[in-house]
Amino acid sequence: MALSKDRIGKNAILLLLSDDSSEHLAMLEQLNWKSCTGKVGSMDEHKVVAAIETAAKKNGIINPDVYRESHALYHAIIEALNGITRGQVQLGSVLRTVGLSFAVLRGNPYENEQEGDWIAVSLYGTIGAPVKGFEHETIGLGINHI
Repeated sequence: MALSKDRIGKNAILLLLSDDSSEHLAMLEQLNWKSCTGKVGSMDEHKVVAAIETAAKKNGIINPDVYRESHALYHAIIEALNGITRGQVQLGSVLRTVGLSFAVLRGNPYENEQEGDWIAVSLYGTIGAPVKGFEHETIGLGINHI
């Protein structure tokens, strides 16, 4: 499926689910968009947030010295986690654990450059009781303006 210059969420999900992410990364670079991918597993939602924030900072997706960039990323992560956890962003406190892959994508999905950059976080993996075999697939997406 082809990437679309006006669909940041779709592109974040395609990057996440791609069997050949290098091909998608090359196409995103042509759009002047920044991206990174990674994995995280935990019973603590704050560790999921921290892993995604750390990857975004290390890969130059956001400038950690500019508060609005960190703030936008945080809200995109929380929105994606809401999808993963079905609206209750709780893991270990209710005996749930996740094993997730993530993609973070930053770019301007509008024709008008003055619209500025947006950020999307996509999550895919498993969620369930902390017992092997007691989990199911899950996916979440969060998008926020910077």
